[in-house]
Amino acid sequence: MSLDTTDRKILAALQRNGRMSNAELSDQVNLSPSACHRRVQRLEAEGYIRNYVALLDSRKMNVPTTVFVEITLQGQAEELLDAFEKAVARIPDVLECHLMAGTADYILKVVAENTEDFARIHRQYLSRLPGVAQMQSSFALRTVFKTTALPV
Repeated sequence: MSLDTTDRKILAALQRNGRMSNAELSDQVNLSPSACHRRVQRLEAEGYIRNYVALLDSRKMNVPTTVFVEITLQGQAEELLDAFEKAVARIPDVLECHLMAGTADYILKVVAENTEDFARIHRQYLSRLPGVAQMQSSFALRTVFKTTALPV
């Protein structure tokens, strides 16, 4: 299915506020509540809308420090990649893990309380990941821009 203008308006509105009522959403996209509800159900059923979440404030959750960790593995064997990916997915402080093209094999986005907490995460988890040949960490000084909204 391809998305029309109304579908895109619905997706944009829900990315801004996933908790708005169907009545509010239907007003924003100029549809009747029943037609809007059917469209949202279809977008959910077809996988355009995967889930609804609450976005937490990292400062209030006491993890204001963001660290990007570049990891180079010892090799590219399928078993090694699988083992690494399974292990890294179990680390609670890792928000994202991306397989990369370029100098590093993976880049991780990690949150921590501070540098001491990141040292704990490094010792307890990152240094024990399978197949790691090299690791480089970069601390974000300030978040200039951040969004979870995809362009629609």
